[in-house]
Amino acid sequence: MEIVRKKRKPVAEINVVPYIDVMLVLLIVFMVTAPLLTQGLRVDLPQASSEPLEMDENAETLVIEITADNEYFISLGVTSQEEQTPVALELIGQQVTSIVSANPTIQIFVEGDANASYGPFISLMEALRVAGVNSPNLVTKPLE
Repeated sequence: MEIVRKKRKPVAEINVVPYIDVMLVLLIVFMVTAPLLTQGLRVDLPQASSEPLEMDENAETLVIEITADNEYFISLGVTSQEEQTPVALELIGQQVTSIVSANPTIQIFVEGDANASYGPFISLMEALRVAGVNSPNLVTKPLE
């Protein structure tokens, strides 16, 4: 009995189904993470003619914000805007003290609304000084 062998022809098409699956997974990942990339609240920053801050991209950041209604918000790293609630000044002092003691190299930024009162800003700066922050970075927007 003779075995007849058939010649196999090379397949000239590429199976793209696995690539489509990978692309759909990447699309879902980017759609979920894109809204999480915005950090902080929408505050109307005052304008100033200052040089941009030197930032270490790998360092952890702590952002403290004062709104026009003189409410304080604190953000460690990246948080969504919907989950933020106002924080009392005393709690900010306690939280900053524990964060700075755990990570002394953390970069601290203060974002204040241009319409915020001067008194709450000074109170925040005093609370930061007591917490061990000597020179927080004040965030402004460039002059137009």
